[in-house]
Amino acid sequence: MAFLYREPLERPGLVLRELIEKRDIVVAPGVYNPAVALLAERMGFEALYLSGAAITGSLAMPDLGLITLSELAMFTSYITRVVRVPVIVDADTGFGEAINVERTVRELERAGAAAIQIEDQVMPKKCGHLQGKALISPEDMVKKIIAAVGARRDALIVARTDARGVEGFEKAVERAQLYVEAGADIIFPEALTSLEEFREFARRVKAPLLANMTEFGKTPYITVDQFREAGYKIVIFPVTTFRASLKASETVLREIMEKGTQKDILDKLYTRTEFYDLIGYHDYEKRDAEVSRKAEELLARHNHPRTG
Repeated sequence: MAFLYREPLERPGLVLRELIEKRDIVVAPGVYNPAVALLAERMGFEALYLSGAAITGSLAMPDLGLITLSELAMFTSYITRVVRVPVIVDADTGFGEAINVERTVRELERAGAAAIQIEDQVMPKKCGHLQGKALISPEDMVKKIIAAVGARRDALIVARTDARGVEGFEKAVERAQLYVEAGADIIFPEALTSLEEFREFARRVKAPLLANMTEFGKTPYITVDQFREAGYKIVIFPVTTFRASLKASETVLREIMEKGTQKDILDKLYTRTEFYDLIGYHDYEKRDAEVSRKAEELLARHNHPRTG
């Protein structure tokens, strides 16, 4: 069915929790618009990751926490309306202090988020794989987690720590252990630098763990199977689809600029038929025809002439 007529996923947080318990590992590709989300769902992915970096990138802005809660809730709603798999939402630093985090969680859960991720950076935050990050105190992050847990209905709370690149591995472990005690459902250690670090972190932090397999960062290229063996329950590929889309668009634009036609690269384009099938275009047509038929029947019963 077309996305406008699909029922939203009921209790997405519970669905994600059960998925984590049932699967050895959950792969959640990054999505940044409804079409990409639909495509990922159709490919068979059972969870998705709404990346703050990909959203801001799609708006031609840097990943510095520049988007607003309203914008993030809007993107979340657009995506959760079209897919029937749980969506993990990157809420950066939670849009403020503990009291602001409460509203953030309520708004994003209302928009359909299955899990809400909050990190322990100060604002303006930075990409987790860049230098120059700064952290809030462990106490302030604990307050945010307690507020988030108290505000949610059943959404999972993901606590991300960026301490590895600021204070070192040991401090990242200490913070993570504290965040678990505060009530975080999932721990996300950002920018670990080796598979052995991921393994050691998993040995010492007793909670479901999320790994970030981004490109061009501090983390080497580790496979899903390796993360599974290391004890991780979720792996995200947050910006991969966005980067791929930009590269493909650049290739197409260069072809048009140089040759004045796209006919030689049609095999690289999603066809009209493929796209219509993805979004359920013909379901819209059927619905429109059904509405018209019912209107004609009503007007006919009242001997009302058609005007169109």
